This record gives sequence, C-alpha cells and structure tokens, in this order.
Amino acid sequence: MNEITAFAEAAYPDECCGLLAGHGDGAGDLIVTRVVASANVNEVRSHDRFEVDPKVRFDLMRELDGGPDRIIGHYHSHPDHPAKPSGHDLDMAFEPDLVWLILSVMNGRAGEVTTHFLDREQRIVRTVGLEITSETNREKNE
Repeated sequence: MNEITAFAEAAYPDECCGLLAGHGDGAGDLIVTRVVASANVNEVRSHDRFEVDPKVRFDLMRELDGGPDRIIGHYHSHPDHPAKPSGHDLDMAFEPDLVWLILSVMNGRAGEVTTHFLDREQRIVRTVGLEITSETNREKNE
C-alpha cells in the first residue's frame, strides 16, 4: 500500500494506475505479492480516467508465466473523488475476476481505499474486504 499511496500522490491531480500480482490462498482469499506501477496512458482524460500501459501488462504476464502468481487485479486513484467505482469504471470492467483497488486522493493526500469485483455485463459492484499485512507478519502467522 505504501507504493500505491506514493504513486497516487505523485500522480495527483491525474489518476495513477497499476497491476496487482499474486495468488489465491486456498481459502478464497487473494494474496497480493507484487504491485507493478504503470504510466497512465490515457492521453485525453487522465484526470478522471486511467489506462494501464499494455506493455506493462504483457511484460508482467510473460514474467509470471509458469509460476504460482498471476495478475489478480489492478489499482487506480480517484483524484478529489471517493474511493468507489464510477460508472466509467463499471463500463470498463471487462474481466470480472480481477479485483479493482481504488484509492481516493483528496487535495493531493491519499485517503480511503476500497476493493471491489465489478461485473460489467450484469452492472454489479461487489465490495470485498481488504487486509493489509506486512510480509514479516504473514510469515509469523503461517
């Protein structure tokens, strides 16, 4: 979260974006093992739209190929707006199995974080829980 927060604040007043890589834990939870920042390649409305650089996504897919991790979601910021999916976010949710992490950035300072699964076809937003732990704490609990 520290990386995402720093990236979101640095990108303000534009939206930041990136990918979340990780795996399932067998109990239905997803574990994020890596955060990969991307330039927001939306050249028209980067203040309220995001587009992950396709090269970043394809490079990460190739790097993860054959390993236990996969792309499990993406993140983006909402400058001066709440951390809830917008209508445009729902319109762009082409992969309903990916988590959407949204970080609100008000006046340049990161705030609320929410996570969701979005189903574009059925127009459903399902909010899911988020637990932030350090690698050290997770190793102690295993």
